[in-house]
Amino acid sequence: MDTLWKSRKVVIVGAGAVGSTFAYALAQRGVADEICLTDINREFAAGQVLDLAHGLPFYPSVQIRLGENSDYADAQVVVVTAGAKQAPGESRLNLLQKNAAIIESIVDEMVSQKSQAVLVLATNPVDVLTYVALKRSGWPKGRVIGSGTVLDSARFRYLLSQHCKVDVTNVHAYILGEHGDSEVAAWSMTHVAGVPMDKYCPVCGNCRDWHGHRERIVKEVRDSAYHIINYKGATYFGIGMSLTRIVATILQDQNSVLTVSTLLTGEYGIRDVCLGIPAIVGSGGVKRIVETQLYPEEQAALEASAQTLKKSIASLYRVA
Repeated sequence: MDTLWKSRKVVIVGAGAVGSTFAYALAQRGVADEICLTDINREFAAGQVLDLAHGLPFYPSVQIRLGENSDYADAQVVVVTAGAKQAPGESRLNLLQKNAAIIESIVDEMVSQKSQAVLVLATNPVDVLTYVALKRSGWPKGRVIGSGTVLDSARFRYLLSQHCKVDVTNVHAYILGEHGDSEVAAWSMTHVAGVPMDKYCPVCGNCRDWHGHRERIVKEVRDSAYHIINYKGATYFGIGMSLTRIVATILQDQNSVLTVSTLLTGEYGIRDVCLGIPAIVGSGGVKRIVETQLYPEEQAALEASAQTLKKSIASLYRVA
């Protein structure tokens, strides 16, 4: 039986630095047929679209245009980068309330448009807002995901490759838990060309105090965003590429293992919280969480990270 061809359409909500950088990277990747950029500031979004569209002769074939709410109806993926920034003297909880309201309004509009899209969130705090979006939508858990620790894991791989003097594509490593200060480096899952780090590092000849280097690398991963923000005011290239990787995986049904933020329902002994965890991602979102045996200290740290996120969720709903 013949099936109707369906456009690989991506709606990006938020035309600021992250949203526009993601749109640019996605257009160059050539995996989307149509990119719709929306923003509460329509003129700003129109300017971003026009600027991006002027590169059409140099991209793979793609349509780039200003989006409408009606575009949710037939989008395959909706990516949310929109959100309020923390004002001077403003509490984190107040910022969380603002962004939760923004996410809920977007979800409500998607529901009203009967959207069947996968919803990908990048707005911070991404893990808590992924939970908010999932509960608000009532959709299957795999269909609402956050960017999670995909970028953190990329930073981890980069720093390890620099330290070990090995091509980054041969370094496999994951950061788990919160996209934030309680994130966990999963050394038990880290290897170079299949050789576990505990076995690789003693023989590579690039370091004498491996455990000391571990602490430095993990700290640098955790503090990367702070350093970049101090240097230039915001991060957008890394997250733009991370979102491109996630969306390409969904559009092309690649079944890639990515540490997106998704709801845990007993995996790793954790329930009722969204956090970054290795998951198989493809058409329709998260298909399955990859569960493995962590080192005891990693398991304890992951559980502590989950509790940190649960406290934020509880504070949000308690105030609401």
